[in-house]
Parts: sequence; structure tokens; C-alpha cells
Amino acid sequence: MRATSARLLRLLSLLQTRRDWSGAELAERLEITPRTVRRDIERLRDLGYPVLATAGTAGYRLSAGADVPPLLLDDDEAVAIAMCLRTAASGSITGIEETSVRALAKLEQLLPSRLRHRINALQSVTVPMAHTGPAADPNTLTAIAVACRDSLRLRFDYRTHDGTSAIRTTEPHRLIHAGRRWYLLGWDLDRQDWRTYRVDRLEPRTPTGPRFTPRTPPEPDLSGYTSRAISTSAYRYQARFTLHVDDKTAADRIAPTTGTLEPIDEHSCTLRTGSHSLDELAIYVTTMGFDFEVHEPAELVDHVRTLGARLAAATHQMPQHWTRHHGAK
Repeated sequence: MRATSARLLRLLSLLQTRRDWSGAELAERLEITPRTVRRDIERLRDLGYPVLATAGTAGYRLSAGADVPPLLLDDDEAVAIAMCLRTAASGSITGIEETSVRALAKLEQLLPSRLRHRINALQSVTVPMAHTGPAADPNTLTAIAVACRDSLRLRFDYRTHDGTSAIRTTEPHRLIHAGRRWYLLGWDLDRQDWRTYRVDRLEPRTPTGPRFTPRTPPEPDLSGYTSRAISTSAYRYQARFTLHVDDKTAADRIAPTTGTLEPIDEHSCTLRTGSHSLDELAIYVTTMGFDFEVHEPAELVDHVRTLGARLAAATHQMPQHWTRHHGAK
């Protein structure tokens, strides 16, 4: 009986790890016959687990039921979930802090001492930074995720950076998490183009629908595409710099929401970023602490040259070309 119970737990664990299993695969993993697999599947059903037979493949699938079934986790999975719950208690999704704490309490109550020690060790050396930015609503994230999964058109009220609101209709494609902010990438039906929306600025309208056929995404690298969309493409001035530092070092200072980095060689990289202000671009790249060259736009090249001369003049070290064109003060 003990061996049978242990085998049922292993079978349940396998069914929870992926969507579909064939009877032959389960038999091989458990080192039993396909007939024993069928009997064990019936035992799980008798215990209330909704195990469905998949048509045409002689396989099985653990379906969603009326209640959440017990989850069987290995050591690394349990530690990962516990750390995620602790992070969520002060994370970027508003409204789930209390429920995260309750779920964490239940999980830690059942963990063996060796895993609690691992989690406490990780937590003791982790210092979360205070979050001051806008948080995404979990109900909004869920609604978007379902619309992406089921290929349902999504209508929502969207608030732009200047505070104006408008109704948008999209074919949602993916949710993208960029540090403390969530973004929706979708095909805007009114603009007939791909657009990126901040989730904290949108409020879905119900009902969703109708269904649509998913489009080919704009690029295979959706993370890089989104980074460019929110850091460069949306702005009046789109700048390109060469930084005289490798891209990994630059990435420590430059977030994906601020600019995109492309390696040139082991000593330099390209930075692409944007702004509505030439002054903002000039000051931003100057204060990063890296030597750089500015290539475009032409207005920024001239602006940086003028600022450089003005700063040199402020320290009584005017370049010759400044004195020649503007005259000594």
C-alpha cells in the first residue's frame, strides 16, 4: 500500500509538470506497465482529481477542477515559490500583498526545516529597494493575460503621459514585465500598427471579443522591440550614441526602459534612446560617467557642441572655434 501511495504521488506530480502525457511516457517514467498507469489514473479520479483522457493520443491531462488540487513541489520549486511570494508582498502588483503573505504562511508551515533555512538565508541577505512608481492592478493583468491567451480583442480606456484619455481597441499579443512596470504589446486596430501600452494606465472594458487570428509579431525579440518602443521610438528626438565601454558595463547604468544597447566590440557599444528635449538627452548621456560620441539626430550633435563650448567658457577655457565664431566676452 505504501508503494502504491508513493507511486500515485509521483504520477500526480508528473501530471502537474506539463499539459499532456501519453500512457506510454507515464509508464516509462514510473517504471510500470500501461495497465497499471490506467489503474492509477482511476484511483486519482476516485480521489477527486480531474484527469482527462486526451483524444487520439491515448494520453492524459490534469484538468482544472472545482477546487485547487494539492501541488507537489521539489525542493528548488518550493524555495522559488516562497521567495516569489515574499517579493510579491512588496512588489509591483497592487492589491496582492496581503494574499501573498497568507499564501507564504501556508507554504512555510509545511516546509521541512532544511528548506526554511535556505529561504531564510536568501531573505537575510536580500534588501528590497522602496517602490515609488505606479503599480499594476492584478485584475487588469489577469484580464489582459486571458485575452492574450484566448486571442480575444481587448477594448480599454487608456491614459497617455499628458493625462488625456482615449478608447483603444487591440489584438493583445504579450504582457512584458520591465522591472517595476508592466507593458502590453498589441496590434492597434485603429492605427493598424503595433503599439506598446503601460498597464498601469489602462482599464479594460468588458466584454472582450471577438476572437482573432494572432498576427506574426513585429520581431522575434519582443523584449528588445518593447525596449526600443518605450525608450526611443515614442519621442520627438531619437538619439544614437557610441559609448566607449562594453555593453554589459553600460547595462549596469542604463535600464531597458531608458535605452537599448548594441555591442560594437569588447570596448564599445551603441546606445539608442529618445526624449522630447535635447537638453535632457545631452545631460543624460554626459552624466553616465562614460566617454561617448553623439551621431544623431543632427540637432543633438549641434546642441552638444554648443553646450560643450558654453561649459568650457564657464571655466574660462573657451575653444578657439567658439571665440572665432562668437567673439570673446
